[in-house]
Amino acid sequence: MILIGLIAILFGAGLLCWASERYNPQWPKWIALAALVLSLVLVAVLATASADHSGAWLLRFEAAWIPRFGIGLVFAIDGLSLLLLALTVFLGVIAVATAWKEITHRSGFFYFNLLWTLAGVVGIFTALDLFLFFFFWEVMLIPMYFIIAIWGHENRTYAAIKFFIFTQVSGLLMLLAIVVLAFSHYHLTGQLTFNYFDLLQTPLPPQLAYWLMIGFFIAFVVKLPSFPFHTWLPDAHTQAPTAGSVILAGVLLKTGAYGLLRFVLPLFPDAAQQFSTVAMTLGTISVLYGASMAFAQHDVKRLVAYSSISHMGFITLAVFAANAQAYQGAVMTMLAHGLSSAALFALAGGLQHRLHTRDMRRMGGFWLTSPRLGAIALFFCLAALGLPGLANFIGEFLILLGTFRSAPTFAVIAALGMIAAPVYALLVIQKVFHGAPGGADTDTAAAGSCTDADRRELSYFFALIAVTVYLGFFPQATFEWTAPAVQVLLDFSSGGADTLVLGTAGGGR
Repeated sequence: MILIGLIAILFGAGLLCWASERYNPQWPKWIALAALVLSLVLVAVLATASADHSGAWLLRFEAAWIPRFGIGLVFAIDGLSLLLLALTVFLGVIAVATAWKEITHRSGFFYFNLLWTLAGVVGIFTALDLFLFFFFWEVMLIPMYFIIAIWGHENRTYAAIKFFIFTQVSGLLMLLAIVVLAFSHYHLTGQLTFNYFDLLQTPLPPQLAYWLMIGFFIAFVVKLPSFPFHTWLPDAHTQAPTAGSVILAGVLLKTGAYGLLRFVLPLFPDAAQQFSTVAMTLGTISVLYGASMAFAQHDVKRLVAYSSISHMGFITLAVFAANAQAYQGAVMTMLAHGLSSAALFALAGGLQHRLHTRDMRRMGGFWLTSPRLGAIALFFCLAALGLPGLANFIGEFLILLGTFRSAPTFAVIAALGMIAAPVYALLVIQKVFHGAPGGADTDTAAAGSCTDADRRELSYFFALIAVTVYLGFFPQATFEWTAPAVQVLLDFSSGGADTLVLGTAGGGR
């Protein structure tokens, strides 16, 4: 079973990384890299084997685990899951590359935590037993806590504890909702189960369904994150090591968006529709608030973190807009933001590693000494602001188009975020790579000390550029993969009335 094998490889390689450090401190990073490359090959095999598959679910596996309590090993993937699996293992490779020279202390334990975080994420994207899903949700969180707390920067303990409290408390709300949903199904049918497919369309009293939906919603928007549950994110990103920021922004935030699409909408369609105005209001506030706060930052990592809040606000809008364009735009934005945010955090981490500062006021004039870094930064800043021809533009354009169909007022207001994005994106280029060396208002030794990108950095930045350009110029392949999953969402959210899917109608690739 490839899905279980994929998770087992990451778990096993993590343990091997930890154990191998005592023999050679260089082995853990090579083991981690080999495990992730192998995982990427397995995902490619899955994609190839599923290329001609019709129907929503490309692969499905079920086996008993704890039958006394209705808990099973239920794994399945559709086009949405497959694309997110590819994003996860691809950015895992990028994260190892960014940590290659940065992590020298307790490297075995670091790569153990990195691989176990990724294993948890793979489990989240494939597990369709709700108890199993929660298990992987916890597996994902605890290693990331250690990554921030041990290898982070000056205020790492505070940021790690804040991250853990926010995500753990919201996760417990989801666990409570899962248990109540399972027992409600038991009282109605006499069958105790946590199987996603059995729990779909469980007839619940409207008020109970509404509060259960809220439990799931809070857990996912905390991870997304959305205003007002966002305050953990800037601290976590700022204090995390570069690889931690890459995984946190590129992968972990996407688990919140995935949860909204996979669980909130199908399990509680009527309650989600009833809550849509509130959710879209929070999404719109996130777009504008994140953009305005990004503009006010001097810490380059904090600026990118607030820009992530803004971009994730578009996904909240899309989920509750409930039409095909919005759903497809949400998936594309998840992929595009994963790539561009990972690249920007890798750039920020590279600058901090070189200059020992994240303060843009102490930078300036680096284009002369680091033209390759400057060109890479310019590309991903243009991607983040939504330059046509790149993946970010496709995603946010479709989200605004879909939102305008169902809620024009929210679309118009949220579009202001796309006006603010160029301001804070180009601000980074101006303050870091242009202007007076060392900043106009400080005297600093950082001026002229920024070395250019080396071959290792160029290799992973070019990989990120290539995928971003491909998705921007050839988005139809992505739409075709996700078309059946989108159609399933439409069937739940609008009774199948909206059949305008940007892909193969009603089929797979």
